[in-house]
Amino acid sequence: MLRSLTSLMNKTAKRASANQLRCTTATILHQRRSMSAHNTETDEEFDKRYLDFFNRKDIDGWDVRKAMNDLSGMDLVPEPKIIEAALKACRRVNDYALAVRFLEAVHFKCGDDVEKIYPYILQEIRKTLDELGIDTPDKLGYDKPELSLPSVYNMH
Repeated sequence: MLRSLTSLMNKTAKRASANQLRCTTATILHQRRSMSAHNTETDEEFDKRYLDFFNRKDIDGWDVRKAMNDLSGMDLVPEPKIIEAALKACRRVNDYALAVRFLEAVHFKCGDDVEKIYPYILQEIRKTLDELGIDTPDKLGYDKPELSLPSVYNMH
């Protein structure tokens, strides 16, 4: 009697675990996202999307910061026309510090080619910087930390 009860319990447990496994597998397959979808947005459409966003009349500080954060998270250096639109949006929301910080982020995004890319960007947006009265981080002295010390590894 005990043997048949044990056998019955084993069969029931196997069926239950098989059903549970099928349900779990179906749930996992159903919840899986397709990661093979490619972005079909062209460069022009991307630029237009950000230009339209920054040129909105009803933009507020949160929206400007959100778009700048999104741009900073991407593997790209924004086009000068996008940078100009972002700086004008900073002026509309009256946030000078945000404009300077965005220029710092653009400088950082230039990476190893900063000597080539950043001067080009500054040359392209110089008129807007002068029009809005925005100084670059270099001109404000933000490129040299106030309390920086020489590296001990470079001392001879």
